[in-house]
Order: sequence, then C-alpha cells, then structure tokens
Amino acid sequence: MNVLITGGAGFIGSHLAEAMLREGHAVCVVDDLSTGSLKNIAHLQGRPGFGFVRDSVRNASIMAVLVDRCDVIYHLAAAVGVQLIVDQPVHTIETNIHGSEVVLNLANKFGRPILVASTSEVYGKNTKIPFSEDDDTTLGSTTFTRWSYACSKMVDEFLSLAYHEQFGLPTVVCRFFNTVGPRQTGMYGMVVPRFVHKALRNEPIEIYGSGTQSRCFCNVFDVVGAIGKLMDCPEAIGQVINVGTTESVTIEGLADMIVAMTGSRSEKVYKSYTQAYGRPFDDMLVRVPDLTKIQRLIGYQPTYSLEQTLAMVIDYEKNNG
Repeated sequence: MNVLITGGAGFIGSHLAEAMLREGHAVCVVDDLSTGSLKNIAHLQGRPGFGFVRDSVRNASIMAVLVDRCDVIYHLAAAVGVQLIVDQPVHTIETNIHGSEVVLNLANKFGRPILVASTSEVYGKNTKIPFSEDDDTTLGSTTFTRWSYACSKMVDEFLSLAYHEQFGLPTVVCRFFNTVGPRQTGMYGMVVPRFVHKALRNEPIEIYGSGTQSRCFCNVFDVVGAIGKLMDCPEAIGQVINVGTTESVTIEGLADMIVAMTGSRSEKVYKSYTQAYGRPFDDMLVRVPDLTKIQRLIGYQPTYSLEQTLAMVIDYEKNNG
C-alpha cells in the first residue's frame, strides 16, 4: 500500500512513517519543515519505498500529484505548540484550515481514505471530566489567541465529517491528548522536552501558572499504533475518536518526576502566563480523555506508563540534545 503522510517530518509523523515502512508499505512524506525537521527522517532517507517532498500542503498542484499516487492519507500537517500558536496566530489559522481544505478536497476527488489529526484543545474549558467525543465544547474569548488553534482544528473536524456525510469520503478524526516521546522538541512550547532539556543541564525549570493544572501524556508509540489500527477499522469511518491515556499528572508533579529521574539540581521557577507569553493566557485546569470509544473499536489500551515515556525522552535528549 502507498501511504501519504502530511507533516511526516514532524514528531508524530516521523514515527508513523517508520511504523508504516516496517509493515512493508511504501511511504511518501510531505512537509514544509516549518515545524518538522529533516533530522526526524534522516534515518529513513534512502530506504526502499520511502520518499520525501519538501512543500506545503497548501500547494494544491503538488498535493494533487501526491494524492493521486497514494492509497491512504494520514493528514498530520498542522501548526502545533502553544508558543507557536501564541506567536504566529495567522500562520496557525491558515495552515490548519486552508491546508486541510486542500487535502480533504483532493482526497475526495481521488477517493482516498483519510485520517485527520485533531486535538484535545477542541474541548476548550469544558469542566466535564473525562472528555467524551460528543461532549459540548466551551472556548474562551477571541481575544485569547490560544483559542485560534482549537477553533481551527474544530473547522478541520467539521469539514472532515461533512465530506463523509455529503460525499461518502472515508474519514477518521483523531483527537490527540498530549502525545510525547523521542524526537519531540520543546522549541514551540511542548512541556515535556522543555523540562527534560532544562533538567539535564541543571537549569531552572519554568512552570507557567500555578503548576496545579493536570494533563495526561501519551506515548507516541501507543498513538501511532492506534491510528494505524483505526484506519483498518470499518466502524471508525465517520467517527471522532479520542486517542491518549488516562494516567494524569500535574505540571508541578511532572517537573518533580523529571528532576528525580535525571538526578538534576534544577529548581522550579514559577512564571505567570503574562510573563511567559507576553500577554494574558486562558488555560484549563484538567484534561482527561474518555477512551470508551477507541477501546470498543480496536481494543485500545496504552502500553507505556508516564515513567517509561519520560525515560525514553530523557535518553533521547541525552544522546541527541
């Protein structure tokens, strides 16, 4: 099978490309390297069946050729990372919405099944825990740029489901909950690699806000395995599906774990959101997925604990940081 992965030089995309090659598929990666990196796919270059195209998913003429040649699409290309979203809201909106418009239109034109990556951010400030796929969303004011990301991914979801309902396009929408693992960069605000980077250098670990906000961090290998199975599951077509883990930790507790696991002398430093981002920031205190649907569809169970995942990130940073 010929697999097309948009954003395939990114953190999740590169692991997916690797997994697909192991399964014997031919893989074409398209990435403009705005947040992805050639380093992530350097070990794949030259392998039989692997190809890389450096271009934007918004380039319809190039994408038409790539979609025509593939059998299935994993659409992971997106502007990601809180820092990037706050700093470049126009880039976030244009990349996420227009990029998905191009890819979904071509997927429909050529009749290619497509998985579209979304995010737990779409739940916004909903206080119902855990988050179920059919729950209401509660977004903050448009004056907070962070909600532009959630809103843009909601549009992606609406468009994906609309193509399925109106034209019968086989689409699967996956909402990822804080995917972490080797190759993730802290450059755009990702908290785990940022904390690990600081801890290994005995530098102060900056915690934004109170540190009592909690998250569930899922290993990238669990995520990649899940989305591969979901594309092979007929019952997943036309569905929105949470992908993550329910093991929760506060951001302050995460810093403590990383300091202990690295034997670091780093101290925790607390910064207000305004100090961190240069403007007010609207955050949510708790984010936990309801995994009932994905468990029913593919029998999904996360296999990596947070401690195991952090050990992978620490080892990667030691060798590649």
